[in-house]
Amino acid sequence: MSWFNIFKQSGILNMNRRNANVILRHNLRRFYPFVDDKLRTKKLLEEHGIPAPKLYFSIADNYDLKHIRQVEELKEFAVKPARGAAGRGILVLVDKENDKWKTAAGALLSMEDIIYHVENILSGLYSLGGVDDSAFLEYCIRTHNAFSRITYHGVPDIRVIVYRGIPLMSMLRLPTKKSGGKANLHQGAIGVGVDMVEGVTLGGVYRDRFIDTHPDTNAVVSGLQIPFWRHILEVAVKTFDVFKLGYFGVDFVIDASLGPLILELNARPGLSIQLANRNGIMPRLKLADKLLGDKKIMGPEQRMEVFHTISKKFD
Repeated sequence: MSWFNIFKQSGILNMNRRNANVILRHNLRRFYPFVDDKLRTKKLLEEHGIPAPKLYFSIADNYDLKHIRQVEELKEFAVKPARGAAGRGILVLVDKENDKWKTAAGALLSMEDIIYHVENILSGLYSLGGVDDSAFLEYCIRTHNAFSRITYHGVPDIRVIVYRGIPLMSMLRLPTKKSGGKANLHQGAIGVGVDMVEGVTLGGVYRDRFIDTHPDTNAVVSGLQIPFWRHILEVAVKTFDVFKLGYFGVDFVIDASLGPLILELNARPGLSIQLANRNGIMPRLKLADKLLGDKKIMGPEQRMEVFHTISKKFD
């Protein structure tokens, strides 16, 4: 039986349903700018005491490019577009050799290369709709030891889908050689399903194929206990109160010394998470609606109780 037929039987949420029945209904457009612009996201997270990678500085236009020389003092950092999409435009520099920086994929870049990349960001090359953008430089995440045996270079991240304040589904995204060390499925990373109760990984999916082992490390992708799982769920629940979206994805990384940090949020999360979990999310959405009813206000503790009720049924 194909994975499509499996999903059809297990309640897959397709793009049309997601857009019309979930996003349009539960995500008010006035809240989109707070997640579409990563600088605004970071500011809001900081205001509410939710940990995120430290912002070094931002570059709004070519005049601000003079600040780029500050990175000469840094050995490692990440460069990102404020309004990037699908992981495009992110440059992660993990080490410095003489006057050049090494990327997660092993390439060496000069200061001129970095300036050129930032100029492309400012021109809107990576932004939603191709509009002019801002760039920012932030702390470079160091991979937690829990993932050292399973991943290929880069830093894995954890996507949690939150619906009406309830975490419903999650996946661990693992960088590969194909993805250039980035944890982005569009660029060739692996998606691994996660048991929502225990925070233990299940099977994986790579380039639309089910897999049991990492193609580069040959490590088994299932059976890994994600550190700080309970804390990650509690923070995911808290983000609902901060960003006011009814359906979104929140992306975590686990730093070796700082623990869980939020990388970003996504108001239009992709649907591959269902493939990674080998289950559709529709039954969970329906049960959440049934348990929540018309309640508009419910505290984080109550929403965690609803989460446990749903997870015990499906995980």
